[in-house]
Amino acid sequence: RGPEADMAASAVAAQPGVRAALLDWQRDFGRTHGAVLDGRDIGTVVFPDAQVKLFVTASAEERARRRWLELRGRGTEVAQEQVLAELRARDEQDAARAVAPMKPAEDAVLIDTTELDADAAFARALAVVEGKLSAA
Repeated sequence: RGPEADMAASAVAAQPGVRAALLDWQRDFGRTHGAVLDGRDIGTVVFPDAQVKLFVTASAEERARRRWLELRGRGTEVAQEQVLAELRARDEQDAARAVAPMKPAEDAVLIDTTELDADAAFARALAVVEGKLSAA
C-alpha cells in the first residue's frame, strides 16, 4: 500500500484487458469460496447481483487524514496536503474512467464514515448486512 501503489492500481484498473482477466477470476473466487470484497466497482461490475452492497465513503479530507496517519505509523513522512491531493486525483481518475467507473450501485447502501471510528463503521455495516439478510 502507498501512494505509488494506489495510483498504479488505478491506472491498471483502467485497462480493459487487465479488467477482463481479473473479472473472471474475482467472480469465480467469490462463487467458489464466498467473499466480502472491497473495491471501487465490486457492486456495479464484479458482483452486480450481490445480496448486500455497501458503498463506504468518507470526506476526502477525512480519508486523507486517515491515510496520512497510516503512512506515518509505517514511518513514511509525507505532507497531509500531498496525501489529500493524491487521493483526490485518484478519485477523479477512477470516477472518470470509461471502463467500470467508481460509483455506488443503485441498490447499494451508502455508509458515510466521516464521523465514525472503525468500530462504529463496522457496527453500521453489520446492521445493514443483518437487516438485508433477514429480510431476504
